[in-house]
Amino acid sequence: METIRSEIVSCDKRLPTSREQSDLPHNPREKLPSVVLMASIRVVGLLVCLVAVLPSGLVQAERTRYDNYRVYKLSIARVEQLELLQLIEQFPDGYAFLSDPVHLNSTVKLAVIDRQLRGRRETFGWTAYHPLEDIYAWLDTLIEQYPDVVSPIVAGETYEGRQIRGVKVSYKQGNPAVFTEGTIHSREWISAATVTWVLNELLTSQDEAVRNIAENYDWYVVPVANPDGYVYTHTTTRLWRKTRSRQNVLCYGVDPNRNWDYKFNQGGTSTIPCSDTFSGPSPFSEIETRTLSEYIRTIPNLSTYLDFHSSGQLLMIPYGHTREPLDNYYELMEIGTKAAVKLQERHGSVYQVGNIAEIIYVASGSSLDWVKGTLQTPLTFAYELRDTGEYGFLLPPEQIIPTAEETLDSIVVILEEGKALGYH
Repeated sequence: METIRSEIVSCDKRLPTSREQSDLPHNPREKLPSVVLMASIRVVGLLVCLVAVLPSGLVQAERTRYDNYRVYKLSIARVEQLELLQLIEQFPDGYAFLSDPVHLNSTVKLAVIDRQLRGRRETFGWTAYHPLEDIYAWLDTLIEQYPDVVSPIVAGETYEGRQIRGVKVSYKQGNPAVFTEGTIHSREWISAATVTWVLNELLTSQDEAVRNIAENYDWYVVPVANPDGYVYTHTTTRLWRKTRSRQNVLCYGVDPNRNWDYKFNQGGTSTIPCSDTFSGPSPFSEIETRTLSEYIRTIPNLSTYLDFHSSGQLLMIPYGHTREPLDNYYELMEIGTKAAVKLQERHGSVYQVGNIAEIIYVASGSSLDWVKGTLQTPLTFAYELRDTGEYGFLLPPEQIIPTAEETLDSIVVILEEGKALGYH
């Protein structure tokens, strides 16, 4: 197949003067001049500097490689610099981010891409990342091993004709329901690995606290909410984020976590189809988000929604379109703070807690906001799992189990504290 040609940008252009910087556009829909992009390298975030003649989604090419690309470790000194980086992320200009622009002094090791792809095992486990077919085959194994407890669910469909599969774990009737979702952003492999590890613990752990939440809640578990994109990250472009629907002759995919019909396009999205944060032409334009939302609506007694992402080590609550404390903000913050304390105990991982717009950036149209704003589900949390920038989306396989262990510790606290407040 034809390989898409890329050329490397120098990134050594002259920085704008202070006067030139004051003349930069303030309208986020206005395209940034190239000199601004060059200047941003000296002051903000973490990115790979490259310009593709055609975007990687244009044709079905062989696996994308990153030989000779430049990787930068960059520091954010001021809020204005952080906002500029986030603006660049929203509008495609030849830059690929390897972690979200959230923290100071971030870095990433691009060479670990190949390391992530190695180590697949014949037996399903958590010492390696697994492709979609392995995850689905493992779900089938659970259904066979635990027929009285585990049942299959199809939570939606995809543009390329795949099923969004999962399982329901139920030890008795009448339980409140917990919905867990991973990998709605396809490059965030640690989320699928964490969700499957937690699922396994719900079935096998002998820990009293884990047994309590396993048997007293009905669990609806969807490890990969964006199957088409996830497959694409394994076969073609490791850093692909979106769905795979065709938007025009040049651009593929919609950000499935900006496409939900709640406060759609109210900030933190892009209207440019090639952008990683393209919200789509309309709410629920993507079959993935539309069918997944329809399934979630059918879940009886839904009390808790847990959404897993990477990276940044954040525990987030609604909403993404505003920093105003809405609904049960203060109770969710209290629960989240206690969960973060517990999360730190096992391996020392420090998580920040806050609403999406407060601690990461404005981001409207997310699944978390839709579940909270439309269904009024009381306990709604989104995790940005490890790490804080060293590896970003490319977290090494040896961190899967520690990440999942500490995450489950915090989930126990969320459910216990929610019960104490009467949410279940």
